Amino acid sequence: MKRPLLHIFRNTPFGRETLLQSIDSCQKLQLPLDIHIPRDKKFLFYFDGDVVQIDLDKSYLLDPETAEEHVRQLLIDHPTVEYKFIHQQSYTGTGLPDLPTNFSLMTCPRSISDVTTRIGLGHIGPKVRRILQVATFPTLIPGAVFKPWQKIVVLYGGSESAGKALKLALTIQKRSQLPLQIISIGDKATLETAMEDQGLLDKITAHDWQVYPGNSLQRHLYQIPHDALVVLGAYGHGPIKALFGSSMELIQSQLPNPLLVVGPHYRAG
Repeated sequence: MKRPLLHIFRNTPFGRETLLQSIDSCQKLQLPLDIHIPRDKKFLFYFDGDVVQIDLDKSYLLDPETAEEHVRQLLIDHPTVEYKFIHQQSYTGTGLPDLPTNFSLMTCPRSISDVTTRIGLGHIGPKVRRILQVATFPTLIPGAVFKPWQKIVVLYGGSESAGKALKLALTIQKRSQLPLQIISIGDKATLETAMEDQGLLDKITAHDWQVYPGNSLQRHLYQIPHDALVVLGAYGHGPIKALFGSSMELIQSQLPNPLLVVGPHYRAG
Protein backbone atom coordinates (compact mmCIF):
# COMPACT_ATOMS: atom_id res chain seq x y z
CA MET A 1 0.00 0.00 0.00
CA LYS A 2 2.27 2.74 -1.35
CA ARG A 3 0.31 4.32 -4.16
CA PRO A 4 -1.96 7.35 -3.72
CA LEU A 5 -5.62 7.43 -2.78
CA LEU A 6 -7.79 8.73 -5.63
CA HIS A 7 -10.48 11.27 -4.82
CA ILE A 8 -12.94 12.72 -7.35
CA PHE A 9 -13.90 16.06 -5.79
CA ARG A 10 -17.47 17.33 -5.73
CA ASN A 11 -17.68 21.02 -4.77
CA THR A 12 -20.70 20.67 -2.49
CA PRO A 13 -21.22 20.17 1.26
CA PHE A 14 -21.53 16.41 0.69
CA GLY A 15 -18.33 16.54 -1.33
CA ARG A 16 -16.59 18.36 1.50
CA GLU A 17 -17.47 15.55 3.93
CA THR A 18 -16.22 12.91 1.51
CA LEU A 19 -12.93 14.73 0.98
CA LEU A 20 -12.44 15.03 4.74
CA GLN A 21 -12.81 11.24 4.93
CA SER A 22 -10.14 10.82 2.26
CA ILE A 23 -7.78 13.25 4.00
CA ASP A 24 -8.19 11.51 7.36
CA SER A 25 -7.64 8.09 5.79
CA CYS A 26 -4.50 9.26 3.98
CA GLN A 27 -3.14 10.66 7.22
CA LYS A 28 -3.75 7.41 9.09
CA LEU A 29 -2.41 5.20 6.28
CA GLN A 30 0.50 7.45 5.33
CA LEU A 31 -0.68 7.66 1.74
CA PRO A 32 -0.42 10.54 -0.72
CA LEU A 33 -3.68 11.97 -2.05
CA ASP A 34 -4.48 12.45 -5.73
CA ILE A 35 -7.43 14.79 -6.29
CA HIS A 36 -9.29 15.12 -9.55
CA ILE A 37 -11.60 18.09 -10.13
CA PRO A 38 -13.66 17.00 -13.13
CA ARG A 39 -14.22 19.27 -16.11
CA ASP A 40 -16.23 16.65 -18.00
CA LYS A 41 -19.32 14.73 -16.91
CA LYS A 42 -17.87 11.48 -18.24
CA PHE A 43 -14.51 9.77 -18.04
CA LEU A 44 -13.05 6.28 -18.44
CA PHE A 45 -11.06 3.83 -16.34
CA TYR A 46 -9.04 1.16 -18.18
CA PHE A 47 -8.51 -2.02 -16.14
CA ASP A 48 -6.56 -4.82 -17.86
CA GLY A 49 -8.64 -4.73 -21.00
CA ASP A 50 -11.88 -3.85 -19.22
CA VAL A 51 -13.24 -0.33 -19.56
CA VAL A 52 -15.52 1.46 -17.10
CA GLN A 53 -17.31 4.62 -18.17
CA ILE A 54 -18.11 6.92 -15.26
CA ASP A 55 -21.07 9.26 -15.70
CA LEU A 56 -20.97 11.97 -13.07
CA ASP A 57 -24.04 13.89 -12.02
CA LYS A 58 -24.05 17.65 -12.58
CA SER A 59 -23.16 18.42 -8.96
CA TYR A 60 -19.56 17.35 -9.71
CA LEU A 61 -19.22 20.27 -12.12
CA LEU A 62 -20.65 22.87 -9.75
CA ASP A 63 -18.71 26.13 -9.38
CA PRO A 64 -15.35 24.95 -10.74
CA GLU A 65 -13.80 28.38 -10.08
CA THR A 66 -13.83 27.78 -6.31
CA ALA A 67 -13.25 24.01 -6.24
CA GLU A 68 -9.46 24.01 -6.02
CA GLU A 69 -9.41 26.68 -3.33
CA HIS A 70 -11.96 24.74 -1.27
CA VAL A 71 -9.72 21.67 -1.49
CA ARG A 72 -6.64 23.61 -0.40
CA GLN A 73 -8.49 25.14 2.54
CA LEU A 74 -9.49 21.70 3.83
CA LEU A 75 -5.89 20.46 3.57
CA ILE A 76 -4.37 23.39 5.48
CA ASP A 77 -5.05 21.60 8.78
CA HIS A 78 -3.36 18.42 7.52
CA PRO A 79 0.18 19.46 6.55
CA THR A 80 1.50 15.89 6.69
CA VAL A 81 -0.76 14.77 3.83
CA GLU A 82 1.06 15.02 0.52
CA TYR A 83 -1.37 15.84 -2.28
CA LYS A 84 -1.57 16.86 -5.89
CA PHE A 85 -4.25 17.60 -8.46
CA ILE A 86 -4.45 15.19 -11.38
CA HIS A 87 -6.02 15.70 -14.78
CA GLN A 88 -7.28 13.53 -17.58
CA GLN A 89 -4.39 11.67 -19.19
CA SER A 90 -5.76 11.50 -22.70
CA TYR A 91 -8.91 11.46 -24.79
CA THR A 92 -10.22 8.43 -26.64
CA GLY A 93 -11.54 8.36 -30.17
CA THR A 94 -15.00 9.01 -28.73
CA GLY A 95 -13.77 12.19 -27.09
CA LEU A 96 -13.94 10.84 -23.53
CA PRO A 97 -11.03 11.50 -21.15
CA ASP A 98 -9.47 8.74 -19.08
CA LEU A 99 -7.86 8.68 -15.64
CA PRO A 100 -5.00 6.48 -14.40
CA THR A 101 -5.79 3.42 -12.28
CA ASN A 102 -2.55 2.87 -10.32
CA PHE A 103 -3.93 3.70 -6.87
CA SER A 104 -3.93 2.08 -3.43
CA LEU A 105 -7.64 2.84 -3.09
CA MET A 106 -10.37 5.18 -4.31
CA THR A 107 -12.89 7.09 -2.26
CA CYS A 108 -16.32 6.88 -3.78
CA PRO A 109 -19.74 7.86 -2.42
CA ARG A 110 -22.56 5.35 -2.70
CA SER A 111 -23.49 6.87 -6.02
CA ILE A 112 -21.63 9.12 -8.43
CA SER A 113 -24.24 9.28 -11.17
CA ASP A 114 -27.42 10.18 -9.28
CA VAL A 115 -28.39 13.25 -7.30
CA THR A 116 -27.39 12.67 -3.68
CA THR A 117 -30.84 13.33 -2.27
CA ARG A 118 -32.23 10.46 -4.32
CA ILE A 119 -29.80 7.90 -2.93
CA GLY A 120 -30.76 6.02 0.20
CA LEU A 121 -28.18 4.75 2.65
CA GLY A 122 -28.77 1.16 1.60
CA HIS A 123 -28.21 1.57 -2.13
CA ILE A 124 -25.02 1.44 -4.16
CA GLY A 125 -25.33 3.17 -7.51
CA PRO A 126 -24.70 1.08 -10.65
CA LYS A 127 -21.52 2.94 -11.63
CA VAL A 128 -20.03 2.37 -8.18
CA ARG A 129 -20.97 -1.32 -8.42
CA ARG A 130 -19.19 -1.49 -11.73
CA ILE A 131 -16.02 0.02 -10.25
CA LEU A 132 -16.11 -2.53 -7.44
CA GLN A 133 -16.51 -5.37 -9.91
CA VAL A 134 -13.44 -4.58 -12.02
CA ALA A 135 -11.10 -2.29 -10.07
CA THR A 136 -7.69 -3.52 -8.99
CA PHE A 137 -7.88 -1.24 -5.93
CA PRO A 138 -10.36 -1.36 -3.03
CA THR A 139 -13.06 1.29 -2.73
CA LEU A 140 -13.64 3.44 0.33
CA ILE A 141 -17.34 4.24 0.68
CA PRO A 142 -17.77 6.96 3.33
CA GLY A 143 -20.80 7.79 5.39
CA ALA A 144 -22.87 10.87 4.63
CA VAL A 145 -21.03 12.91 7.28
CA PHE A 146 -17.31 12.71 7.96
CA LYS A 147 -16.31 10.92 11.12
CA PRO A 148 -12.70 9.92 11.83
CA TRP A 149 -12.32 6.17 12.22
CA GLN A 150 -10.41 5.06 15.30
CA LYS A 151 -10.75 1.29 14.96
CA ILE A 152 -10.76 -1.31 12.19
CA VAL A 153 -13.34 -4.08 11.88
CA VAL A 154 -13.09 -6.75 9.20
CA LEU A 155 -15.98 -9.07 8.38
CA TYR A 156 -14.54 -12.52 7.71
CA GLY A 157 -16.62 -15.36 6.28
CA GLY A 158 -13.88 -17.70 5.06
CA SER A 159 -14.07 -17.01 1.30
CA GLU A 160 -11.13 -16.00 -0.88
CA SER A 161 -12.54 -12.48 -1.00
CA ALA A 162 -12.82 -12.39 2.80
CA GLY A 163 -9.19 -13.50 2.99
CA LYS A 164 -8.15 -10.57 0.80
CA ALA A 165 -10.14 -8.23 3.03
CA LEU A 166 -8.45 -9.62 6.14
CA LYS A 167 -4.99 -9.23 4.61
CA LEU A 168 -5.81 -5.62 3.75
CA ALA A 169 -7.16 -4.99 7.26
CA LEU A 170 -3.93 -6.33 8.74
CA THR A 171 -1.93 -3.96 6.53
CA ILE A 172 -4.13 -1.05 7.60
CA GLN A 173 -3.71 -1.97 11.26
CA LYS A 174 0.06 -2.06 10.91
CA ARG A 175 0.15 1.33 9.21
CA SER A 176 -2.37 3.07 11.45
CA GLN A 177 -1.51 1.29 14.73
CA LEU A 178 -5.22 1.28 15.55
CA PRO A 179 -7.00 -1.71 17.12
CA LEU A 180 -8.30 -4.42 14.79
CA GLN A 181 -11.31 -6.61 15.44
CA ILE A 182 -12.38 -9.56 13.28
CA ILE A 183 -16.07 -10.50 13.23
CA SER A 184 -17.30 -13.83 11.85
CA ILE A 185 -20.60 -15.70 11.83
CA GLY A 186 -20.64 -19.51 11.83
CA ASP A 187 -18.54 -22.42 12.99
CA LYS A 188 -15.17 -21.37 14.38
CA ALA A 189 -13.39 -24.62 13.47
CA THR A 190 -14.46 -24.29 9.84
CA LEU A 191 -13.41 -20.65 9.77
CA GLU A 192 -10.05 -21.48 11.35
CA THR A 193 -9.41 -24.06 8.63
CA ALA A 194 -10.18 -21.52 5.92
CA MET A 195 -7.99 -18.92 7.62
CA GLU A 196 -5.12 -21.39 7.96
CA ASP A 197 -5.39 -22.35 4.28
CA GLN A 198 -5.10 -18.65 3.46
CA GLY A 199 -1.97 -18.34 5.61
CA LEU A 200 -3.63 -15.92 8.01
CA LEU A 201 -4.38 -17.84 11.20
CA ASP A 202 -1.02 -17.17 12.83
CA LYS A 203 -1.22 -13.47 11.90
CA ILE A 204 -4.33 -12.68 13.91
CA THR A 205 -3.28 -13.97 17.32
CA ALA A 206 -2.66 -10.45 18.63
CA HIS A 207 -6.09 -9.26 17.52
CA ASP A 208 -9.64 -9.67 18.79
CA TRP A 209 -11.57 -12.32 16.81
CA GLN A 210 -15.25 -12.61 17.65
CA VAL A 211 -17.08 -15.63 16.19
CA TYR A 212 -20.84 -15.67 16.63
CA PRO A 213 -22.82 -18.89 16.10
CA GLY A 214 -25.68 -19.25 13.65
CA ASN A 215 -26.13 -17.49 10.35
CA SER A 216 -27.75 -14.16 11.26
CA LEU A 217 -25.51 -11.20 10.56
CA GLN A 218 -28.13 -8.57 11.37
CA ARG A 219 -28.36 -9.31 15.08
CA HIS A 220 -24.62 -8.75 15.49
CA LEU A 221 -24.17 -5.51 13.54
CA TYR A 222 -24.72 -3.56 16.75
CA GLN A 223 -21.42 -4.99 18.01
CA ILE A 224 -19.51 -3.01 15.38
CA PRO A 225 -18.10 0.14 17.03
CA HIS A 226 -19.55 3.41 15.80
CA ASP A 227 -16.07 4.79 15.06
CA ALA A 228 -14.73 1.83 13.09
CA LEU A 229 -13.66 1.47 9.48
CA VAL A 230 -15.40 -1.68 8.24
CA VAL A 231 -13.41 -3.79 5.77
CA LEU A 232 -15.12 -6.52 3.77
CA GLY A 233 -14.88 -8.54 0.58
CA ALA A 234 -17.25 -7.82 -2.26
CA TYR A 235 -17.80 -11.46 -3.12
CA GLY A 236 -17.99 -14.54 -0.96
CA HIS A 237 -20.08 -17.41 0.32
CA GLY A 238 -21.74 -17.98 3.63
CA PRO A 239 -22.68 -15.23 6.09
CA ILE A 240 -20.83 -12.49 4.21
CA LYS A 241 -22.36 -13.06 0.81
CA ALA A 242 -21.97 -11.36 -2.55
CA LEU A 243 -21.72 -7.60 -2.47
CA PHE A 244 -24.99 -7.14 -4.29
CA GLY A 245 -26.86 -9.70 -2.26
CA SER A 246 -28.92 -9.22 0.85
CA SER A 247 -26.00 -9.14 3.28
CA MET A 248 -24.31 -6.13 1.71
CA GLU A 249 -27.57 -4.23 1.41
CA LEU A 250 -28.18 -5.01 5.08
CA ILE A 251 -24.75 -3.72 6.06
CA GLN A 252 -25.26 -0.52 4.10
CA SER A 253 -28.73 0.18 5.38
CA GLN A 254 -27.84 -0.31 9.04
CA LEU A 255 -24.20 0.79 9.35
CA PRO A 256 -23.31 4.48 9.04
CA ASN A 257 -19.62 3.55 9.22
CA PRO A 258 -17.23 4.08 6.32
CA LEU A 259 -16.81 0.85 4.35
CA LEU A 260 -13.66 -0.33 2.61
CA VAL A 261 -14.74 -2.86 -0.01
CA VAL A 262 -12.34 -5.32 -1.66
CA GLY A 263 -13.45 -6.42 -5.11
CA PRO A 264 -12.62 -9.67 -6.93
CA HIS A 265 -9.76 -8.13 -8.97
CA TYR A 266 -8.05 -6.37 -6.08
CA ARG A 267 -4.27 -6.69 -6.13
CA ALA A 268 -2.21 -5.51 -3.18
CA GLY A 269 0.24 -2.84 -4.14
